[in-house]
Amino acid sequence: MGARDPERGQAAAAALGARFVQLDVTDDASVGAAVSVVGERVGRLDILINNAGIGGRAAAEEVTADDLRRLYETNVFGVVRVTHAFLPLLKAAEAPSVINVSSGMGSFAAMTETEWARFGSVAYCSSKSAVTMVTIQYANGLPGIRFNAVDPGYTATDLNGRTGTQTVQEGTDAVVRLALLGGAAPTGTFTDRNGTVPW
Repeated sequence: MGARDPERGQAAAAALGARFVQLDVTDDASVGAAVSVVGERVGRLDILINNAGIGGRAAAEEVTADDLRRLYETNVFGVVRVTHAFLPLLKAAEAPSVINVSSGMGSFAAMTETEWARFGSVAYCSSKSAVTMVTIQYANGLPGIRFNAVDPGYTATDLNGRTGTQTVQEGTDAVVRLALLGGAAPTGTFTDRNGTVPW
């Protein structure tokens, strides 16, 4: 389990019976060190789950390029940085899979056809649209690895001050389902716990 904060990361990994790897998705050296640790410990990576994300709700008339740059550094560039670095270990696995945590807030349909549109954010929503597109392009370009995007839904996490209406377990249902499919997993999909998410 990779986490930026060693104390919280080690505690979370211990609770799950996992091993902790320090990982800051915005830092090339940190990502490279994490790849080295995983490579030395097991020599391959069966499933990569890119879950790091930050939020931001600046009003449309106030949002700046710096606001986008800050969110994109974690939400989008972090996905690319980590995926690129781990590709050799993924290719060493028998049925490798990458699951990118996106959001329904990045769905064009949701932002134009549902009540969620009023909660929109230029920076956050566009970053999650980018995550979904990055996922699809990886799926198209690397057919030997399964790439899928997942919307966890409005889940109670630190990102929303624990105001989400779903539990963390409900929010991870789609990720766990895809992870457990192994070699039978599809590729190039965008789903949540209820099925396909409108694009």
